[in-house]
This record gives sequence, C-alpha cells and structure tokens, in this order.
Amino acid sequence: MSMNDTFLRACKKQQVDTLPVWYMRQAGRYDPDYRKIKEKYSLLEICQQPELAAEVTMMPVNKLGVDAAILYSDIMNPVASLGIKFDIVKNIGPVIDEPIRTAQDVASLKPIDVEQDLSHVIKTIEILAAELKVPLITFAGAPFTIASYLIEGKPSKSYIRTKTMMYSEPEVWFALMDKLGDMVITYLKSHIAAGAKAVQLFDSWVGALAPHDFEKYVLPTITRIFKGLSHLPQPKIYFPGVSSGELLPSLRHLEADVIGLDWRVSIGEGRRRVGERFAVQGNLDPYILTAPMNVIQEHAKAIIDQGIEQPGYIFNLGHGLFPEASLDKLKELTDYIHEYSRTALAERTGGAVQKSGV
Repeated sequence: MSMNDTFLRACKKQQVDTLPVWYMRQAGRYDPDYRKIKEKYSLLEICQQPELAAEVTMMPVNKLGVDAAILYSDIMNPVASLGIKFDIVKNIGPVIDEPIRTAQDVASLKPIDVEQDLSHVIKTIEILAAELKVPLITFAGAPFTIASYLIEGKPSKSYIRTKTMMYSEPEVWFALMDKLGDMVITYLKSHIAAGAKAVQLFDSWVGALAPHDFEKYVLPTITRIFKGLSHLPQPKIYFPGVSSGELLPSLRHLEADVIGLDWRVSIGEGRRRVGERFAVQGNLDPYILTAPMNVIQEHAKAIIDQGIEQPGYIFNLGHGLFPEASLDKLKELTDYIHEYSRTALAERTGGAVQKSGV
C-alpha cells in the first residue's frame, strides 16, 4: 500500500480529491486506551520509550482514520538538553526547577545535543517512518512559548515576567531567543533526517503580544527558524496559537508552507490576512465537540465550504483536543469531513481531480 499523501499535497497547495484532516493533540485522554497507558506512565516516561511512544502516535491514525500522524511528544522535550530541569505536573503543565531570569541564566544554557540527550525521540520517529501509511508530522515549541515557561517557571495567564524581560532587558531577551531558535532549528532538522514528512512550530501563547511587539521581539527569530529549514522540501507549518488573528498579517513573508488558524478568525479572513501564498490549517473550536453531532457537522461544513474555495486547506481544530472529547464523535466527524469534502470538491472541479495516493 502506498502512502496517503493527501495531507502533503494540501500543504503544497496541490489539488486533492478529499480534504485531509488531523487533530492537534489527537493522541490524548479522550481515548480510553490512552488513559490506560497514562495510568502506568507519565507523558515524559512514554516519550522516553520509543516503541510505546510510536504505539501512542499511531492510535488515532488507526482509530479515527486521520490523514497524518503527529509525533507523541511535548514541546518541552528538547529543553532538557539545554540543561534545564523540569516536570510536567498534572493539571498544571510544565514546571521549571530553576527559572531563567538573568543574563547569567541565559548564558549557562547549553547547545542542544540531539544524539546524546534525545536519541529516544529520533528512534521513535524512525519506527514511525517505517510503519506509517500516512505522513508523520513532528514539532517543536516556538521560542516565545518556550521562553514563557522558562521565565515564568510554570504556565501563566499574564506573562508578566516574560514581558518584563522583553521590555526591560532586551539584550537578555534576544540572547534567549537566539539560543532557543538554534535549539529549534537543530531539533527539527534531526526530525526530518530521521524520517519526518512535515514539521510544525507551535507558538501556543504568542497571541498574548500586540502585533508591533511580536514583530520586534519574536518574529525575527521565527523568520530565522523557517529560513534555516527552507532548503528542506518537507512542508513547514507555523501555528501562532490562540487569539493570534491580529498577528497574521505580520507572517506574510515567512518561509513556511502552512499557517494554522484558531477559531476566532474564519478560514477566508485568515487567508486574506496572511496572503494566498500559504496553505491554511484549522480551525474548528474544539469545544464544539461537546455539542450534538448535527451541530458539529454544521460548523464543520461551514469551515469546509470556505476551505475548498482554493487549494491548500487542511482541516484541523483551532487548538488541541481536550479530555472530554468523544472518540466516537471524532471518528464520525473525520468520516463526515472526508465524505462531504469529496463530494463538494468533485462538484467544484467536475470530478477532474488528481487522485491522492491511498
């Protein structure tokens, strides 16, 4: 069986016969089998066992029929290689033992050593690259989002320490951005070398910034990351997280292939803001999944109808899946997206669509 390349074709704005779909956090606690695994192992413990991490990565592919797998991992994984000790605490998130607050703290960060510290991640990717019949997406956390955890010491709603460093000690801030940018480039290059078919940069919390601050303090590093990967043919996705609609016009010159949208901006408006050069991905509000199936399908249809207006659309959520989501509803939604979009695309093209590999 050849690889299902629908997702990769959409990333490159090529025609497809049905829309590709995958879900952020698609390997997660909504799945009873995953919950059983989590009773035995923590997230980080799963990540450190390549066979188990590969199994968890493949679960939603097998159960939901999605068109891409995303590596089971955490955006904090590569941070340990910098010499930072942390834990993922239940119901809290990343908690840093010794937060990064000074120039000396930043200077003490080591360069990432993938071979020595993250060989388990590479092994997981190699297993998946050999076994999957859909493309494997791997990912990294973007510098602002990682920095917010390192500086605050834990998740924050105000980002007061992060913004204080950014505004008051810009030389320290940019030194940290440089180190995290180097980390991301090295990390994602190693993923692609191991067999990843696409990479995504998650900037979950950058929507906390005004556009002019994003452009001054963050965008230069994001630009450098994508430029550092631009010679590689694998699709590159930037997801600027929630509440990021006002930042989209700032991304027009980014050397990425796909921009992820949250649910606060329509697909059509998102395309207008970033420019038609990009494919777009998104953007169903994940909490709509608590609604009856007819309501879920109504919202999905509205998104699909905008998505198919031009090539280059990938159905996803506007943020990650949450534990209360229903496995059965997700399966039904995935089937609906495939079936409805296949019919709608055929009507638009008169059936003259190049078949994707399946």
